[in-house]
Amino acid sequence: MEQDSLSDFTVGNIPKKILAFMLPVLGALILQAAYGAVDLLVVGQFGTTAGLSGVSTGSQILNLITLVVTGSSMAVTVLISRYLGENRADRINRLLGAAFTLYGLVAIILFILMFFGALPITYLMQAPKEAVDLTAQYIRICGSGIFFIVAYNLLSAIFRGLGDSRSPLIFVGIACIINIIGDLYFVAVLHMNVAGAALATVLAQAVSVVFAIGLLKRRVAGIEVKRKDFGFNEETVHILKIGIPLALQDLLTQISFVIVCAFVNSLGLTASSGYGIACKIINFAMLLPSALMQSNAAFVSMNVGAKKEDRASQGTKISIAIGLVFGCLVFLCVWFFGDKMCALFTKETRVSQSAFQYLRGFSFETIVTAILFSLLGYFNGHERTLWSMTQGILQTFLVRIPFAYFMTIQQAGLFMIGLASPLATTFGVLLNLVYLFRFRKQISLTKLVLQFFRFSVYL
Repeated sequence: MEQDSLSDFTVGNIPKKILAFMLPVLGALILQAAYGAVDLLVVGQFGTTAGLSGVSTGSQILNLITLVVTGSSMAVTVLISRYLGENRADRINRLLGAAFTLYGLVAIILFILMFFGALPITYLMQAPKEAVDLTAQYIRICGSGIFFIVAYNLLSAIFRGLGDSRSPLIFVGIACIINIIGDLYFVAVLHMNVAGAALATVLAQAVSVVFAIGLLKRRVAGIEVKRKDFGFNEETVHILKIGIPLALQDLLTQISFVIVCAFVNSLGLTASSGYGIACKIINFAMLLPSALMQSNAAFVSMNVGAKKEDRASQGTKISIAIGLVFGCLVFLCVWFFGDKMCALFTKETRVSQSAFQYLRGFSFETIVTAILFSLLGYFNGHERTLWSMTQGILQTFLVRIPFAYFMTIQQAGLFMIGLASPLATTFGVLLNLVYLFRFRKQISLTKLVLQFFRFSVYL
């Protein structure tokens, strides 16, 4: 299995390699996030306010599940990159067989929970009474298509582990077009409201999987998973060892947002709908840090496998610099133009204003997360995923949830509730810097700051 010049992270210009890998990842994440955003946009324009709340709350559950699957599947990305760096490509087929088996089981469990537990989940989310049935409907339909959602994220992780971030962008782009067409047809034409939005999302994900499988067979030489490779083997243990902490980290982070959603739901239908709109915009704003984390994890893992620790460290510094530059730009866009973004999703002025209030409080997150996610990519690439989980637990339960709850009971407004996230992330950055100094003493805060300014001049 030969790598092309772009997918080999162990040689060549580091900023160029990171950007060449990151930008397609970012593009794919943007298009994937567009699924839910289009659902909300179309329902907001052609559906009902109750339907808007139903999609808003239901998509929080879907986002939670998707993030957990994406986070855990990063273990597959890391291991593939590691084996390539170590020139142990022969282990990849066995790894893939174990991954397909494991995530097939995960999909079955998620289907049972979402399809049969849709109504209890809705009540747990404290969905407004006007939107209870519609929220449960959205969760149930998306649960029926969870096999496609799991498969898509696993296949994307495989491509990225092989150093190919371009192929996932292609098939997710096609699927996004299908989702838009589906939303307009099912919601605007057939007036299926929430059910139509959920059905369009599932259909789009199914198409993504079909294209992904086709591209995997055609474009990646040396991939030939045989029947004997399927099942639980030693690679299953490796996936679980790396993936479970990552899954728990993402689960806890998303649970914190779900809990905040429940807090906001208690403030009424307008606040609930506004929060849902803000979260859709936030999903886009936070895609760059997510792309950097995935890119840096693959970059670091391959270089660690190739015994190039200094190159892995340098890549992390550059990832932080890239994230800070673009994070500041995203912050400015959200702060000054967020109200116009929110107005695109609804005709209700009160709802869009509520969304903008939360969005402004959250906007500082775009800056601090650039540092946090790059550092987490570094640790994940070293298979230090237990630390990633630990710091996630600490910032979630010590800062984000307590602060949001206190602001809610004080009725301080959505701006103050939105501040819970950047405050928690800032705390997480401090934790990770302390751990970094212990893990890699040669990396200092001064060097990171200098690297940031150097890269800013370079741009």
